[in-house]
Amino acid sequence: MINTAGGVEIEVSGTTKDIDEFVFLINKNPPSLAYITDVRVEELPFASIEGFSIEHSRGGAQRSALVSPDVCVCSDCLSECYDPGDRRFRYPFINCTNCGPRYTIIRDIPYDRPNTTMSEFVMCPRCLEEYKDPEDRRFHAQPDACWSCGPSLSLWDTRGNPMPAGDPIRKAADLLLDGRILAVKGLGGFHLAADATRNDSVTLLRTRKQRFEKPLAVMVTDVETARAFADVGPEEASLLESPQRPIVLLAKKNTRYIAEQVAPLNPNFGVLLPYTPLHYLLLDAVGKPLVMTSGNLSEEPIVAANEEAFQRLGAFVDAFLMHNRKIHQRCDDSVARVSGGKPRIIRRSRGYVPMPVFLEESTVETLATGGELKNTVCLTKENRAFVSQHIGDMENLETFELFKATIHHLESILELHPRILAHDLHPDYMTTVFAKEEEHRFEKRIAVQHHHAHIASCMGEHGLQGPVIGLAMDGTGYGEDGTVWGGEVLLAHADRYERWGHFSNLLMPGGEKAIKEPWRMAVSFLYRTFGERMRSLNLDLWRRIAEDQIDVLVQMMDKEINSPQTSSCGRLFDAVSSLLGIRDFVTYEGQAAIELEALSDFKESHEYPFDLVREKGTVILKSESLFEPLVMDLLNGVHRGTIGSRFHHTLVSAWAEFCTRAREESGINQVVLSGGVFQNRFLFETASERLACKGFEVYVHDKLPTNDACISFGQAVVANAALRASDRSG
Repeated sequence: MINTAGGVEIEVSGTTKDIDEFVFLINKNPPSLAYITDVRVEELPFASIEGFSIEHSRGGAQRSALVSPDVCVCSDCLSECYDPGDRRFRYPFINCTNCGPRYTIIRDIPYDRPNTTMSEFVMCPRCLEEYKDPEDRRFHAQPDACWSCGPSLSLWDTRGNPMPAGDPIRKAADLLLDGRILAVKGLGGFHLAADATRNDSVTLLRTRKQRFEKPLAVMVTDVETARAFADVGPEEASLLESPQRPIVLLAKKNTRYIAEQVAPLNPNFGVLLPYTPLHYLLLDAVGKPLVMTSGNLSEEPIVAANEEAFQRLGAFVDAFLMHNRKIHQRCDDSVARVSGGKPRIIRRSRGYVPMPVFLEESTVETLATGGELKNTVCLTKENRAFVSQHIGDMENLETFELFKATIHHLESILELHPRILAHDLHPDYMTTVFAKEEEHRFEKRIAVQHHHAHIASCMGEHGLQGPVIGLAMDGTGYGEDGTVWGGEVLLAHADRYERWGHFSNLLMPGGEKAIKEPWRMAVSFLYRTFGERMRSLNLDLWRRIAEDQIDVLVQMMDKEINSPQTSSCGRLFDAVSSLLGIRDFVTYEGQAAIELEALSDFKESHEYPFDLVREKGTVILKSESLFEPLVMDLLNGVHRGTIGSRFHHTLVSAWAEFCTRAREESGINQVVLSGGVFQNRFLFETASERLACKGFEVYVHDKLPTNDACISFGQAVVANAALRASDRSG
């Protein structure tokens, strides 16, 4: 057997029957981490082969071998880690062929030790013996190591000095129990750790990190511990214990067990299980759940290197628990939840990347640069689309540098030289500016509208070419008419689309400031619906926002100063959330909508009337038509939870009416749902069920997030479909 850049080559000898059975078993029972995309059998002249051996890997072949994601520690390694008689007893970096780091340590392929950051550690004789033994579980385990020859753990103070500690893990646990904040180096970067049961510790962490309300992830030893404070069904348990070990969103159950400040005003906890031996040992030593949030400043990439950690994290931690195995590719924790009875990925990163999405057709090698928020990049090769790990919001130089480094790394390990460059339509996005600056490296540059990319990404997952009815519901996307889209009904093919319908346009006074301050959208909707009469309405909003601020906003809208038009469904959520007194200002994306969903009492199934009208050939949902009765409910003292529920139910009915009318006109029966609004569990499940009951074939994301993390994949799908269409017509 030999590893090559093109895959694994195995030469066997024997009878035809034995070889056929061997090939059958390879397909049926592959090794636990193997992902077989293709098996090709070639007959060679007979040669007797004695025993089993793995030859030195070779490059040279076209690179098509897949790179494995990082995998959580396996049960066999954990057993050894806790066995006092084992030579790796309590070794924090124990791993084998079936577990351990992969993507985050690989520099090049084939995946051999010299091509990883483990190349700095020379195996001791005993590890080398295991590595060479075909009968051993560590046979050709590239990160194999032990106390004698592998990475080591140490504790450091914030000035970069080593802290005396015979047992760094025990000392770190004592610091955590004393209320301190630690930076802990993991697989894809640093975590910031704190005692999740202490409000003072969590509040201190929030203050230092400047992350005041966004939920923090909690790491617990096992599923039973999670059940003490959250609802964990069979599907959630399976997701928690999966080899990918994502953060899983779980409904809160006993909020007294976990500090209130972990996830304030949020219906869920984000929970994950340990995925490295170090995590297990640290949790055991602490004996409590730990906050484990990304080690970074707000909106910056996760910190990966030791020196970088001292510089960027030193100001808001009390100590560093770190190791000397380098992280070549930083990678955040993945986030998922169970919706509609299935796992749905919210952030696709560690554990999933870089496994590709397989396509129905072969592609031209393409680089797609993604969107501005929740950025990922996508590179395609043959029938595979490699969507990167979560890069982040393109708001600063550090994220932009990670964006470029990720592209370079994927191009290198895939030996890929893209010919086509796809990007967002927005002229000012950093990803678009990058595309224009790098255009000379490519044969063709293709701009893709944001919401078309959303729908095409889901189509690509399911092998659909169209036409489909696409419901693209989110917060922001640059439209072809220069306005801000976000409540779109598209009749879409993979290569083109028609904007068949959308939510009515309203003004965003203050532009992007309206995203951070939902009260601005509440005033915009009120002014559109009631005009100056809005001031006579007995609304709490007028007591929370100063009158002079309202005056300025009205003048801005009257004169259309810094007040772009938007059809965004997300901004409608913001307006309702502010109007109900839930959230006038937000500290993270989607906060107003998340808290509105949490407050809504979905036992109430009534809905508001709404108007769908045709204007200039386009079907428009007049958002103000449902806003007026909603305001009347509020003035009449109807409970906010009831109003929230009615609002949600109204949206579902409006989407169903959109799709029904579109089907009547076009004959299209396939509906695709995409966009960040469908992260709302109630809307996702209820809309899917309602549309299915009306006889539609409903398609949703199974492999990628429904939010903007899917945009890069959608751009690649559109670009390649457009090229095929051009070839056919040319």
